[in-house]
Amino acid sequence: MKKFLKTAVAAAALLTSTVSFSADKSTLDSILDAGEMKVCFDAGYMPFEMKAKNGGFIGFDIDLGKQMSKAMGVKFTPVNTAWDGIIPTLLTGKCDIIMGGMTITAQRNLKVAFADPYVVIGQTILLRPELEGKIKSYRDLNSGDYTVATKLGTTGEAAVKRMIGKANLSLFETQAEGVLEVSNDKADAFIYDLPFNALYASQNPGQVAHLDQPFTFEPLGWAVRRGDPDFLNFLNNFLRQIKGDGTYDRIYAKWFKSDKWLSKVQ
Repeated sequence: MKKFLKTAVAAAALLTSTVSFSADKSTLDSILDAGEMKVCFDAGYMPFEMKAKNGGFIGFDIDLGKQMSKAMGVKFTPVNTAWDGIIPTLLTGKCDIIMGGMTITAQRNLKVAFADPYVVIGQTILLRPELEGKIKSYRDLNSGDYTVATKLGTTGEAAVKRMIGKANLSLFETQAEGVLEVSNDKADAFIYDLPFNALYASQNPGQVAHLDQPFTFEPLGWAVRRGDPDFLNFLNNFLRQIKGDGTYDRIYAKWFKSDKWLSKVQ
């Protein structure tokens, strides 16, 4: 009996130690201790995150991040990061969370943990105007006769390789460079996320034709380091709260149902 009690006490002590260690590791504690939440994103993805004329950052994700920081009672600290290095930036602790229009994928989920999706989008197609009517879906582009541009390291690249593999692929560091290939007749199509493509088409009438029916299903989620259930619990409850009290709808309408913010973009 004595041996059993010693074993039980030891096991309980180990469990308590493990629980305490895990709690100490939560990013929530680090954020509260520092008095700031460092948020990673790659500015340039309209209308999610953009550089403003005043030198700051604006966008849908930026407003959600500020709202979240306010709910925590901490400062919102933007960390503008190149897309190909954004996950390493999170994993090395240089930011606390990625709020940057990141699509939830199985491969990314092997490296980071995602909160519940906060918006769902998909890939659409911007065409050279001469191809309007001839190209009716992504399937029509699946030929070596066409050159398709997209942004490096995105789900657009993955979609082209998986679904339009016969086309000639041109990859670019930014979406702005990629879409200009179509406007300048150097590519036949640009594949990218619906919000960006819809905005570009409305701003550049006659330069491109927009096939605005998404051909992929892409839930976007906030990414955090793995092994932090407390932070994920907070994020999911925060999202549930702002969707329930109307805050989310107000912010969504500001960025997706109006273009008044365009005059503020750098």
